[in-house]
Amino acid sequence: MELQITGQNMEVSSEVRQYVERKIAKLTRHFPNIIESIVEINQEKTRSPQQQFMVRTSVLGNGIRLRSEERGADLFQAFDKVTSVLDRQLERQKGKLYEKGKGSSLARGEFKAETAGLPRSEVVKVKRFAMKPMSVIEAAEQMVILGHSFFFFLNTDTDEFNVLYQRRDGNYGLIEPEMG
Repeated sequence: MELQITGQNMEVSSEVRQYVERKIAKLTRHFPNIIESIVEINQEKTRSPQQQFMVRTSVLGNGIRLRSEERGADLFQAFDKVTSVLDRQLERQKGKLYEKGKGSSLARGEFKAETAGLPRSEVVKVKRFAMKPMSVIEAAEQMVILGHSFFFFLNTDTDEFNVLYQRRDGNYGLIEPEMG
């Protein structure tokens, strides 16, 4: 996961940087596919002697984009508020993705593999995602980013659906349809 931390009207110390990294890393327990996190810390100038901090955070992942902004007299307090909000948002998003798959008959287990002569088993999970046309190289990069051993994509070179997979020898294999 890529993490960007910037400060306005202040210098971001190594102590603050370590704290932010630790807290953001904990967000992956709900959504392990977080690709990028952007944290902006602003020390606001106020007329009162007490300082005010504003923390704005964006989390980008596979199909999600969440934002949160909180203020506090203490920087760590403001950041704890932001991560708490993001934690709830990620948990809710994960629940929505889980519930979305339940609407299909496959997700309810209505397809039984034994009808195909296989041992009794059923489809227990259905994933849906937007298909963005990409090259084989882009598909390989996405597969590595997501940490998967295969990747289904629409190949821009052939205008066909392909499956890219990692072989045991560390190389990649490509499955292309053959219309017959």
